[in-house]
Amino acid sequence: MEFEIWYLVVGFAILLNIVVSIFLARRDDLETFQKAAQIIIVWLIPFFAAIGLWLLNRSQDAPARSAKSFGGGPQDSSGVGSSGD
Repeated sequence: MEFEIWYLVVGFAILLNIVVSIFLARRDDLETFQKAAQIIIVWLIPFFAAIGLWLLNRSQDAPARSAKSFGGGPQDSSGVGSSGD
């Protein structure tokens, strides 16, 4: 039973490394050296590097939220400065 668990762990690590390596290789925003270095790191440090580099590069794709204006202006509900009366 103990060997079966190790086979699953090793199989999962290999599958994760393959998926992240393909993900990194297909990125257009990385230079060739960056791709190669990150893929080597993924294979040298299996779980942590694969998940960490995947999350780092995936976060580069997330669109930045635009800042919204806060308070004030003609929609002010305090009534200060309005010429109603």
